[in-house]
Parts: sequence; structure tokens; C-alpha cells
Amino acid sequence: MTPATAWHSEVFRFYLLIIGGLLAVAGGVLGFLTVVLRKDVRPVWVTYRSWLLMVPVVLGAVWGGRAPVILLVGLLALLGMKEFAKATGLYHDWWMTGGAYLGIGAVVLTTLLSHPRGVESGPGWYGLFMTAPVFVIAIIVLIPIALNRIHGQLQRMSLAIVGFIYIGWMFGHLGFLANTRHPYGYLLYVMFATEINDVAAFTCGKLFGRHQFRSEISPKKTWEGAVGALLVSLALPWALRFSFPHFTAIQLILTGLIVGIGGQLGDLSISVIKRDLGIKDMGVTIPGHGGVLDRIDSLIYVAPLFLHLVDYCHGLR
Repeated sequence: MTPATAWHSEVFRFYLLIIGGLLAVAGGVLGFLTVVLRKDVRPVWVTYRSWLLMVPVVLGAVWGGRAPVILLVGLLALLGMKEFAKATGLYHDWWMTGGAYLGIGAVVLTTLLSHPRGVESGPGWYGLFMTAPVFVIAIIVLIPIALNRIHGQLQRMSLAIVGFIYIGWMFGHLGFLANTRHPYGYLLYVMFATEINDVAAFTCGKLFGRHQFRSEISPKKTWEGAVGALLVSLALPWALRFSFPHFTAIQLILTGLIVGIGGQLGDLSISVIKRDLGIKDMGVTIPGHGGVLDRIDSLIYVAPLFLHLVDYCHGLR
């Protein structure tokens, strides 16, 4: 992945057109609602303006190459972990929070670096990436031993381990997709399709929603929205098949299921944490969206499931 290969990639250019076109259409619709129909859509404008900032950052990283992509994923994981630590109170324990940060740094390094003895072909140290949780969890468990602490340590260790595994390692699989043979198709599809899945769930819920999906966890989500999003996600791999022309029909169906189900599971999992803590959003970093973790939560399941589907069916490198 380099800027030169990005410009020569039909997949990359295609996604530029698709995403740019959708942003233009969305801006036109909002302008029509505001100017012609005199509708008050100011909250939607806030969300839209945030997209106008986020999309160039993400596409710019993909254009820049594998290192910018991996570093961006690592930065988002660190910011998400910070929000999680602050929301749960773990942030007051700098040793435990630092242990989780250290683990996220290790995930970034194992994604960037190659095997020192050349045992694995291609970029990225996949073996160490996959076993990173063993070492990071061991470090987190050793912290209270090194500090000779006992009170409240089980809760803090549990929070640090959950935060690292969920936000640092599972989400970190997105960065490892930059090391694959088809990085543009895989990365751009996963990110684009997951966001479309979110939009479809919201839209179908608004238009057809009658029955609550998980009333205690996310009262606004409905069965109709969930099913609508799943159907859209099942159709997307066929519509965007240029992203992975080597996929079979079964693999396209599995890809749709991964995004359609995994995206909603990621969102609901973070909602469980937020409802238990009694908060609406994990942060206020992104106007109209909440925190970083609120924006990336849908990718937390999708990224690892998709990566392992690719690895099992075609190999990563």
C-alpha cells in the first residue's frame, strides 16, 4: 500500500466516487430540507459536518499506505480505551490503564513489524499479533502483585482486560487488514459496509419500527430495524463484489452475515456497558456522534470475523 498504488487501484477510486457521491447527495437532501421545506434539521447538520471531517481522514490514511492505516487504528483504539477507562472509573488507576495502553501499543507494533526471522511471508507479525492477549493479560495480572495491592484489584484487572481485548485487540484486527493481499477492497468494504449497516438499522427502524429489539439495552432499536439492516448487509457484498472478486457465493453470504449481525452486536455490546454505567455516550469527541468508541463500536466484531474469514478461505498474504 502506497499513495501510488492507491491511485492506480480501481477499487480505491471506485470507493472515492461512491463515498463522495453519497456525501454530496446527503448534503443536497439536507439543503433541500432546510431551504425549501423549512425543516429544522440542525442536529443532522452537526452529524453531517462530522462526517465531512472523518471521511477525508480515513480515506487519507488508506491512500497514505499501510503504516498510516495501522497508526490511525491504533490511535482510535487508544482514544476509545481512554473513554472506556474514564467512563468506568479505571482511569483513576494509571497502572491498570497504562497496562491496557501498553497492550494496544503492542498490537500496533505486531501489525506494523514483520517476523524478525522471516518465518511469515508478507508484512505484519501475525503469530505474535494473535498471541498478544496472553502476554498483555499476564502483565495486567502482575500489576497488583508488583504493587502489593489487593483491595479492588479484581474489578480493575477485569476492566483493563476487557478494555484491551475488546477495544485494543479485536478492533486492532482492522489495522491488520492493511497487511493482506487485497487491502483496499477489504479495508474499504469493511468500513463502508459497517457504516451502511448502521444507517440501514436507523432508517428501517424509523420507517417501519414497531417492536423493540432489546428494550433494556437500547430502547430505540427495533426488530424491523435489525432485520432491515441485515437484509441490506446481505445485499451489499453482491453490489460491491469488485471489492473481492475472488469470493465465492457462500463467502459473499458469510460476509453479509458478518457485517449485518456483527455490526449490530458491537453496537449493542457497548450499549450494555453504557446502560450499566447510566450514560448516553462514551464521550463528546465527535459532534453528533458521541465519543470515538460510539463511532467504532460496530467494527469491533466485524473486523476480526471478516479477517479470519479471509484467512481461512484465501489466506492473508
